[in-house]
Amino acid sequence: MRTRFGHEPCSIARALEVLGDWWTLLVVRDAFLGTRRFADFEARLGISKNILARRLEHLVTHGVLARVDAGVHGTRYEYELTPKGKDLVMVMTALRQWGDRWIFGEGQEPLLVLDRRTGRAIPRQIVRGEDGEPLRGRDLEIRLGPGATAASARARAAPRRSRRPRGERARG
Repeated sequence: MRTRFGHEPCSIARALEVLGDWWTLLVVRDAFLGTRRFADFEARLGISKNILARRLEHLVTHGVLARVDAGVHGTRYEYELTPKGKDLVMVMTALRQWGDRWIFGEGQEPLLVLDRRTGRAIPRQIVRGEDGEPLRGRDLEIRLGPGATAASARARAAPRRSRRPRGERARG
């Protein structure tokens, strides 16, 4: 049985409730690439009709895609990214850039994303501080936000096991 994260007080867990399945992310990817019709999603992805129908309905229910009537002679639906869906451009770009770097390697990227204004590849996404300087993981501090619950505060305050390098034993 699949674990559900719909009540988890964590933005990542809740986002994964909407997007955490590979077919779902591939549907979103293809929507960004301009795919709109059910048959085109099916052909591009090689996905079964029942799985595709469930993923599209899930994305519509969660407001990532909108189902729009595109029929001229009768009803025919297409799917388009909503503003909520278009906001995933940074997530999809970061995931693609990670795959390009760590799966395919430099010079082996299967797709290049270019800035239409300049024709140049878009730069790698970097987390930056207010001053515009790059931040590393050790520069970040995690604090409870205004949406934190009492349960998340207790979980955050719980002692964590110390991390030891593999093979190193606890002394005692």
